Amino acid sequence: MEVSGRVAIVTGGAAGIGRAVADRLTAEGASVVVADLAGGSFRADLGVAADVRALFAHTFEQHGRLDVLVNNAGGVFETWQRTIDVNLNGLVLATQLAFEAMRGDGAIVNVSSVAAFGTKPYDAPDYSASKAAVVRFTASLANHEGVRVNCVCPDWVATPAVQRSLAELTAEERANVPPLVPAEEIAALVLDLVRDDSAAGRIVVRWAHEAGPRVLSGELS
Repeated sequence: MEVSGRVAIVTGGAAGIGRAVADRLTAEGASVVVADLAGGSFRADLGVAADVRALFAHTFEQHGRLDVLVNNAGGVFETWQRTIDVNLNGLVLATQLAFEAMRGDGAIVNVSSVAAFGTKPYDAPDYSASKAAVVRFTASLANHEGVRVNCVCPDWVATPAVQRSLAELTAEERANVPPLVPAEEIAALVLDLVRDDSAAGRIVVRWAHEAGPRVLSGELS
């Protein structure tokens, strides 16, 4: 897909990975609607269905079309239900609305996490479960009626939220944290998936301890 001239929505786009993605899409010539509670071009709570629907209505009012959706909004919140609502339920609804809007021609990239993988205990089970669901959701859809759906799973990324989390760790805990992946690198992976018309159902994992991304296409079905 040629990015220039396209219309994109980036959720959670006011900072961190989302901001890097929005900046990269804009630099490539796309018109980007940044949806976020903390700023951007449209204030929306992705855990609230009415806000998600309002976001898509706004995009069509302003641009008359949608070509790209980057489902990036997410995090660990005050309750398990809130985490599931933002990380999974809002993403699923946004994807459904994107299918309707794109009408068989578009690209969706979901941002999951390496927390989606593994069999060991994890200190935020609601987060890991929601991110695992995003991976399986992506692989299940793949190329849905002409709309390509792919997923990026980053490790620790150099974002303001991660920096705040690191500041709360002890020196010993920080010593066990892997090198942070630049947000711009994740944005580049997202852009690659948007551009590559052969990419569908692709799961791209960026472990901090590895030199580059690992593609898990076809291994999760």
